[in-house]
Parts: sequence; C-alpha cells; structure tokens
Amino acid sequence: MKKQKPNPKSNKNILVITYALVGLFVCMLGYFGYFLQVQSENIINNSYNARLDSFSDRIVRGELLSRDGQVLARTEVAEDGTEVRRYPYDALFAHVVGYSDHGKVGLESLANFYLLSSHVNLVEKTVNELSDEKNLGDNVITTLDVGLQQVASDALGDRKGAVVVMEPDTGKILAMVSKPGYNPNTLGADWDSLISGDNTQAQLLNRATQGLYPPGSTFKIVTILEYMREHPDTWRDFTFDCDGQYEYEDYTISCYHGNAHGHQTLEQAFANSCNGAFSSLGLELNLGSMRTLTNQLLFNAQLPTALAYSKSSFVMGSDASAWEILQTSIGQGSTQMTPLHSCLVASAIANGGVLMKPYLIDHVETVAGEEIKKFLPESYGPLMNATEASQLSELMRLVVTDGTGSAVRTDAYTVAGKTGSAEFETGKETHAWFTGFAPAENPQLAVTVLVEEGGSGGQAAAPIARSIFDTWFSR
Repeated sequence: MKKQKPNPKSNKNILVITYALVGLFVCMLGYFGYFLQVQSENIINNSYNARLDSFSDRIVRGELLSRDGQVLARTEVAEDGTEVRRYPYDALFAHVVGYSDHGKVGLESLANFYLLSSHVNLVEKTVNELSDEKNLGDNVITTLDVGLQQVASDALGDRKGAVVVMEPDTGKILAMVSKPGYNPNTLGADWDSLISGDNTQAQLLNRATQGLYPPGSTFKIVTILEYMREHPDTWRDFTFDCDGQYEYEDYTISCYHGNAHGHQTLEQAFANSCNGAFSSLGLELNLGSMRTLTNQLLFNAQLPTALAYSKSSFVMGSDASAWEILQTSIGQGSTQMTPLHSCLVASAIANGGVLMKPYLIDHVETVAGEEIKKFLPESYGPLMNATEASQLSELMRLVVTDGTGSAVRTDAYTVAGKTGSAEFETGKETHAWFTGFAPAENPQLAVTVLVEEGGSGGQAAAPIARSIFDTWFSR
C-alpha cells in the first residue's frame, strides 16, 4: 500500500478552524470579564429583572438622602412587620426621586440594586438570619440639594413647567422640578385618578426629562453657532435692520410683540432675540451642515443619562422649504427639546465645550455610614470646541447685560444666558424659557427653566433662574 501524502490545503483549513475557535473562546472570555466588571450591575438593576425585587424578602429597602444627609425616602416598618415607603418632602422631589409602588421610576428605579443590597457587619447579619429578621439595606446619597429644589419649586409655583440645575464641570444634578406633580405618599389612593383618561394634567410625567417643547429663541444658540462655523472670520460683520417684521417671498416673521429693534449687529440681534435677523441668517446656512451640528448637540440622539427621557428632535432636511427654514432658525417649526437637553447644552458651553455626563447618585454607604461605592464625574466628550464655547459665552453674557435676560442681571455675580418665548398653539400664550449659567467667567451652576404658557422668557422664566442663582451664591 502506498502512503498518502499529507494535503497541505487540508492542514491549512484545520489551522484556520483552530485559530478561529481559539479566537472565539478568547473573545468569549473577554466579554465574560467585561460583563462581570461593567455590565452585570446594570443587568441586575434592570427594571425588567423580577428577581431583584425578591431581595426585599430579606432586606429592608435602604434610604435615599440628599447631598447634605436629609432623608428623601425611607421605609418604615410596623410592629407586625408591615413596610411602608415614606417620602418626608411629599411632592417636592416626586419626579426625580420617584416611587417604588406601581413599578419603580426615578431614583427609586436607578438605585434599586443598592437600596436592596445590605452591607451590615457579619455578626449582625448572622443574628438577623437566626432570628428571621431582615437586614437593613444600604443608603444612597444623591447629588440633590434640598435648598435649591425648594427654591426652584417655590419660584415655579402653581405653574406647569420644569427646572433643571446642574454643575457644569461635574455633571451633578442638584435640582430637578416638574409641575404639576403628585404626592408619592398617597400614590396608591390617587393612582386611578392619575392615570385616568379624563385627567389632562399629566402629573406623572417628568417634564424636565420627558416634556418636549419648541425651544423658541433658546435655539438661536444653535443657529448662531452654525453661522459662526460657516463664517469663522466674518460672522461679526453681519448686520440687520429690524422694523419688527421680516418679509421673505410670501412669508412674514414677526419679532416678539412686533418690537422693532432697528439696526442690529449679530451680537445685538442675539442679545435682543431679533427673530427677523435670525430668520434672514437662517436662509444663508448650509442645511446639511446644520443637521450635522444638531446631531453633534444630541438632537435625535441618546442622552447620556439612565433617567427615562424623550429624545429631542430636529427634522429639517436639506430640501426644506423657505417657511420651514425661517421657522426653524428661531426655534419654531417642528423642532422639539426637553429642558434637560437644553441644560446639557448650556453646561457644555459653560465647561469649555465639554459635556459632563449628568448623574444623580453621589455615593452608597452602609447604615453605619461607611462608604462602599463612590460615583465620580465622567466626561461625555466635546459638543463644540473651546473657542466656540467661549464665543457663545460672550454672546450669552450680552443677553443678560444688554438684552432680554436683564431679570438675572445683578452686581453680586455674573450670568450668561438665553431667553426664549416659544409659540406652540394658535390662541395660546407662548412657553417661556431661560437657559444659562453663572458666574459667566467661572461657571459653577447651569440652570434651565421652562414655564408652560408663561409668555416672555425674560419675564417668566429668567426670574426663576435668578432665585436659584441668588440662593446658591448667598451661601
């Protein structure tokens, strides 16, 4: 018998298959390690994970506390073992803290894993196990500031709307208010009326993160940024003569209440929120580049937050009609934005163009006060370059010193901001916006305010922001 010669081609195929299997095995090990280190906690804490709630059979849900240790949510245990979740501030933190009955929302959902984990000492845990007692869950210390939350809520009053306050250089959310609200302590009794089809108030909606509104003149931040990018050396040469109305073809754009601003530089037009100037400027823009910019600024995109939110939308395409361009350039048309998103853009400007990921949990500690997990600031990345951020800060500063944002002008500190009055339905008053930060030269606080049907942003929204700034800088 003749021996068959080895087939080099077959050997090569065997080697390819071997290497492929080894590669797949290595990839599987790598992903397994990544899952354990990075993703496992998110999966465990997923609201669809029914097994997590089984932890409550042996652990008393931990407390949620403010940054200075005030209790925002706690579980009270009766003598018969009945547990009731209590919220000492009633409706004040309703949307951001959330609730743990009828599902979980807000921080009650985000921090669920930590609240149902327990790091009591081994002796205490053993005693509890032997006596069939539950262990006390860990406490979650949030970034929320009770004083700022109260001031924001009081300033908004009975009006519908939202307020978001955050630190631009860290991403810490210090306050988040949405109205109308609800009392989480009476949620069970109120549930049917809150979800009734006859209820038009939408109290359960967190308007700060889920409310979509036309941004009005606050969107002029985006329009002017696009114009600056297309005319980096000559954008300050733009001028416009405003008589209160701008006519193009068969269309007419009016400034707020028909105010005639006269001869305007671009800086003045931005400060005075001249609709005519920005509508005419919009007609000069490259619409493809405008779409790219809005995508960079997180329109039509995921926001870097675990909170439930609505995507802001920018739909104007390269084939837009003249009327759509005129409207979109001043923040009207089909553009929609959430207050949280607006605050993120303002924070990025305040932070030299870099957006820090917003977060609500500062750290987790045991019932004895021992820190077991710390959350640190994390950069999302640049939304614009530092030069652009500096130029926008300069323009937003003029809004306060010389324009529509005079309600936040003070000698105690400097503010940079933009007001907006957004039309949304014929016959109804405009939504009022303010978004900005202070101090303008070294920002510590970014604030966005939205007042539904509030009218003028400078008159309705800016004073709310002023109350928040005053409180912060008087400490």
